[in-house]
Formats: sequence, C-alpha cells, structure tokens
Amino acid sequence: MSSNQSNQAFKCCFVFKRIFKLRVSEPPEDIKQLFQEYSENGNMTMEDLLRFMKNVQDEENATTEQAQTIFNSLKQLFIFHRRGLHLDAFFRYLLGDHNLPISSNVHQDMTAPLAHYFLYTGHNSYLTGNQLSSDSSVDPIIQALRRGVRVIELDLWPNSKKNDVKVCHGGTLTSPVDLIKCLRAIKDNAFVASEYPVVITFEDHLTPNLQEKVAQMVTKVFGDMLHRSDHLDEFPSPESLKKKVLISTKPPEEYLKAGDNKEKGKLQKLKSSSKKDDPKIGKSYSRNESDITDKDQLDDEEYMEEVDEDKAAPEYRKLIAIHAMKLKGGLEKILRKNDPNKVSRLSMSEQQLENAVNNNLGASIVIFTQRNILRVYPKGTRITSSNYNPFVGWEHGAQMVAFNMQGIGKQLRIMQGMFRANGGCGYVKKPDILLRPDFLLRRHLMDLSEVKKTLKVKIYLGEGWHYDFHYRHFDRFSPPDFFAKVAIAGVEADIKKEITKTVSDQWVPEWNQEFEFPLTVPELALLRIEVFDYDDSRTHDFAGQTCLPVSELRSGIRAVPLHNREGDQYKFTRVLVRFQFE
Repeated sequence: MSSNQSNQAFKCCFVFKRIFKLRVSEPPEDIKQLFQEYSENGNMTMEDLLRFMKNVQDEENATTEQAQTIFNSLKQLFIFHRRGLHLDAFFRYLLGDHNLPISSNVHQDMTAPLAHYFLYTGHNSYLTGNQLSSDSSVDPIIQALRRGVRVIELDLWPNSKKNDVKVCHGGTLTSPVDLIKCLRAIKDNAFVASEYPVVITFEDHLTPNLQEKVAQMVTKVFGDMLHRSDHLDEFPSPESLKKKVLISTKPPEEYLKAGDNKEKGKLQKLKSSSKKDDPKIGKSYSRNESDITDKDQLDDEEYMEEVDEDKAAPEYRKLIAIHAMKLKGGLEKILRKNDPNKVSRLSMSEQQLENAVNNNLGASIVIFTQRNILRVYPKGTRITSSNYNPFVGWEHGAQMVAFNMQGIGKQLRIMQGMFRANGGCGYVKKPDILLRPDFLLRRHLMDLSEVKKTLKVKIYLGEGWHYDFHYRHFDRFSPPDFFAKVAIAGVEADIKKEITKTVSDQWVPEWNQEFEFPLTVPELALLRIEVFDYDDSRTHDFAGQTCLPVSELRSGIRAVPLHNREGDQYKFTRVLVRFQFE
C-alpha cells in the first residue's frame, strides 16, 4: 500500500470514528440532585417515585398504579433494580413516553355550544399544492382528517357538460376531482383521529338541479352520520355531535337575485374579465392573479349565476346544519344586529378581519363570536398556499381559522401546536376571556399589558438524532453542532425568542440553559422549540421542532418529542425540558 493510500485510509478511519463516536447522554446535575433527594443509598422505591411525581412534577393526583406502570416499563428495559430504580433508570423514565409535556386525553368540557370552541380548519382542502395550478385530489383531505382537522372546505362547480359536480379552485388551472370521491374519502376517514364532529363547508357555484344532485350524493354517502337542523338560537355541542357530519353553506334563498343590481354588477365584472374558457367548469374566468384575488375576496359571496328563489333545491336546503351568511350591508350592520334568535356562520378574509380590527371593531367581533361562528380564510394573493398569523383570528374569537394544510412553515406549525391541545381531538375550548360579557371583555382588552404569568423553560439536553437521521445528514465529516431556539407565539405583547449556545460536535447536546417568558394572555400562548445544526453560511440545517400550548404544559421535567417540518413526530428525537410557572 502506498503512503498516499495509507493516509487516505487513516483519514477515513478517523472521520468514521469521529462521526460514530457517541457520548451516552448522562443525567444533568439538576437530575442527579433530585435523584439524591428522592432516593436512599442510590435506590428509588415506588413510593419515592410517587413522591417525586407529586412534589416536583406537580402531579397531585398521581396514583400508586401509575408509579407501578412506570416501574413495569423500566423492567422491560433491563435497567431496574429488584428493590427500585437506580439513577440511569430514573433518567430513562424522565426521557420516556410516560413523562410527556401535555396530556394525550380529551379533558376539556365538550358540552358547550360549538361557538365556544376553536375548530381545526382547512382551506381549499382538496389542493395538493399551490392555489393556481396544482392537482385536486382526495389525498390531502385524507391526510388532513388523519391529522385531526375537523373542518374540510370543498369548492363545488359544474363540470363542462353541467350534468355533474366537480371540486376545484374555480378560475385557475387546478385540476378537478369528483365530488363523490371527496365525500367518500371524508366518510372513511372522518373519525380516525377524533370522534368529534366534522364540518364540511361548501363554496357553492351550482345551479338548482346540481344542488339537488349534491343533496342526493351527501344523503347517500353519509346516511345516519349526517346532522341536519333548522335555524337555531344556539349551536349544539361537540359532545352531542360525536361521529356526526355537518354541512355548512349558504341557503339557496340567499343567492343572487335578478333584481340585485349591485351583486349583478360584480358578476358581470368577473365575466367581462374572462380571457379563456375553463373546460373544467364550463364557464369563462380570467386566470391572472388580480382576478384570483377578487375571487377570494368574494370567497363566500358565491359569484355564481342568478338563481330565483322558487327554483332553489329544497332538499339541498335541508342538508345545511350551519347556515352561512354574507357580508351584505357591511360588517358593522351585522355586528350591530347580532340576532339573538338565530346563529349563523360568517366568513371574511384575513385582510378584511385586520381592517375591521383596525377600525375598532375588535370587541364587537369577539361578542359576535360568543354565539355565532366566524371563519377566516387566507387572502387571495397567497397563491403559493402560504398561511397567515392565526392569532389575528383566535384573539378575536374566530372559531374557524382556515389554513392551507398542504405546505410547511412557521404559521402552520403554530396551527398544529394549538390543536395538540385537548388530546388532539380538533376542538379546543376558547378561553374564558373571550366569553365574558361585553363590559368585562372591553375592560380586559384595555388591560393587555399586565403580566398574568411567567413561564420558565430550562432546556437540559437532546438525544435521538443518531437514530432518526443518517450519520451524514448534517455534516459529512463531523458530528452536528446543535443549538435550539425557544420562543413564544401569541398576542403581540407575549412574542419573544431566545437562542441557546451552540454545542459543537455532539450528537447528544447538553445546553443547560433557562429562559423566562412573561405572559399577558397565557391562555392563548404557544411555546415553540426548534433545533438546528449550526452552519457558518447561516443556512442552518433543520433538526426538529415542536409547538405546544402553554395552558396545557405539565410542570416539572418533561421529555419533549420533536417533529419534522410537516409536523410528523420523530421516533426517537426529543429534548429534556423543565417547565415552571410563576
């Protein structure tokens, strides 16, 4: 062997050893001290563990049976003394699945009206990609439902022969999918992730004969799963609607009338801007971005052909469990009227909501959403299927903050974080501050500067990357250099971000750093943790993330699983974190 070859072999051997040399995660000093405090002579009995769970982990209702379950699980890992736990076994418990940061059970009151909950809501749920040219498919619908999404949006259009119903994003190059396929996909997957009700919102561009056809399809596919109701003075509860499907759209009598010159003018404007025929929907629409924006600003105002009330499909009207209304006459008029004898759903774009809030209508919107449902959807310029800040809707009581679920990004991770609450059932009870009487609510909105609670977050260490990632995923010739971002998402006063030090050349990074987050509205705050591999070019490699509702965080030292960019949980990768509230 030549000296050159020998040097190469030595280098490869050195690199190989450097990449694979793993330091076994060891308990931080805090953990060692706690173990000494709650054990005797290096041995922690089941009674000692129970005491630790109650005193340090704030699990006041912890039982002997729960402690026994933890002991049994550690026996299977062969790290259990006959008399109790040693330090490494205790450490493994802290990093294990019996010690997660939030509950996996539905625990909130589910007997209040639907208007008292945030619902996990999708926008254009059938699209696989962007808003202009991607395919329409049942796959994103299935994926959304299996992730816990409870509100699915379908845009209904006539096919080219006007004898059947297609689902697609009208006025674009998106391909269509048959409505019947979408309905069957919803039926088969509606209650896989949650038994609480699924709402289907129709954006309807159909003639009465096709509405009648939709009524037949929906009735045949869902049968007894379908919940019907007339006009209500209060919505039913999620508990009473378990395993039910609800249709929400505008009743046919609210469609455009022949004598409505104002609405007729909007329709003519859209028709006149047409540039080419769309064979998918048998109508002419412009395909430039400005017209897409116009369409989405009219999203639920149904720019369809004029329909006489006496020709409206009666069976279709009977399907509707949640009646949608127009912004006809202006938002202020709707908020002022707020009919006490009838509840409805109102839709507006993110921009329309921001404008209303800027015009001092915020408190009135919150009062409106105490009984009625508000749906907020992305503005039309989000053609790449990006999303907006959901807190604009949530802090004003909007139950259906509609998101494009097919992408990635910070806002979608925040949405996923919100709906990890309440066992991931897709329904999260609105905080009491959004359900207060008018005068108390307005007083609260004027007092958003007062810190109600401080969250302390201590990031100890992380592990599991060497199992979930290829050894060369981060760096070709060395172990990764991990650092973590710890941040609060919430109302504007609570937003804050901290960054840990970078731990070089370690698959098991130890940070041991604590951060404080003062919170004015802790009920709406979400904790974000992201880990990256440091890179000098500042294009740091993504290494995992999670987003958790602060109101659900369990105090004490917890094992926090990380997720990939899309929100799927890694099998092994997690960080050890201590949460304390003051």
